[in-house]
Amino acid sequence: MKRLKKLINLMVILLFGVSTLMVTSCGWNASEDDIKMLEETKSAALSAETTLADKKSENQKLQSDVKSKEAELKKIQADKEKVQKKVEETKAGEE
Repeated sequence: MKRLKKLINLMVILLFGVSTLMVTSCGWNASEDDIKMLEETKSAALSAETTLADKKSENQKLQSDVKSKEAELKKIQADKEKVQKKVEETKAGEE
């Protein structure tokens, strides 16, 4: 996750850096290669942001699933304890 954030930050910095150079440079015209590189960088940054959003959503879903499973486990453990008590009461009653 940290690696993805670093990649996104790098892409954004490159995107703004190239854009700033294009805007502030006097008499310099962007070549087709520069424009292509800028488009690729922008596309990669957008893709990384989308991936990050997807991973965050997936993480939230998994966290929710974990909480649900933990609640289910607690319920099952409580039921198990009740059954064990009944069994012990039954055994004590038979003796």
